[in-house]
Amino acid sequence: MYDFQKANMWKRISAWLFDFILIGIVIVGAASLLALAFRTTTHVDKATSQLQDIYHEYEKRYGVHLNMEECCEAHQKEYAALTEDEKTAYLATVEKEKENHGKNIEADPELKKLYKEYMARKEIVDNLGFLIATLSVLAGFFIMEFILPLILKNGQTLGKKIFGIGVMRVDGVRITPLQLFLRSILGKATLEALVPIYIILLILNGQMGFIGLIVLVAIIIAEVVLLFATKARTPIHDIMSGTVTMDYASQMVFDSPEELLAYKQSLHKETVDAQRG
Repeated sequence: MYDFQKANMWKRISAWLFDFILIGIVIVGAASLLALAFRTTTHVDKATSQLQDIYHEYEKRYGVHLNMEECCEAHQKEYAALTEDEKTAYLATVEKEKENHGKNIEADPELKKLYKEYMARKEIVDNLGFLIATLSVLAGFFIMEFILPLILKNGQTLGKKIFGIGVMRVDGVRITPLQLFLRSILGKATLEALVPIYIILLILNGQMGFIGLIVLVAIIIAEVVLLFATKARTPIHDIMSGTVTMDYASQMVFDSPEELLAYKQSLHKETVDAQRG
């Protein structure tokens, strides 16, 4: 049919869940390969070792180990062997010492050097984490939401293909590669996936607080409102690309605006001829 045939919501949800699982598998696989390529484990191990060196040196100078319960295996066993009263006393001592350990490290040249080396290594680990997360998410969406739909045509992912739905321009014309890129990479991968991931990571790292939470909630609310309040149930990525999700079995999709115009003209001619007859 020429009129817009809206895709069943349950089909859309089912297709999304199916694609979400596949994208997740690709993302995990890409992240694993990138972690090997960037030798992430080596950097993490070195950072952990450097941090332990700082704690050990601090313990020698001040007689307090700052994270016995989380540090190396030997200290973890030592902490586990403590009685509950000893653990409480130890944690109280550490909590008190943490108020001054920053000043103590700053005042001690050797500890200060160790701490700077650790922070430099930690920055590498953090940057690698952001880079791997970015590249992995982009790889997942690029393969499953851009390359495959180019092959399957009509904006269909594997999930959409299975559940009989597709994507077209809002005027009924077949989706173009540029629109598919806007929809999958800029809309889904960047705005709806990477931005929330970055915000969550920044919040967990203490680099973004209440404002980040507000932005995250705003994105979620906007997505839900658009999905259920718009006539075509149009999420952010479809608004960005000028596309809609339709029922593939009953929807007429035109190859070009010219083909659409010709069809409209033929309908108009049939209507006029019928009125004259």
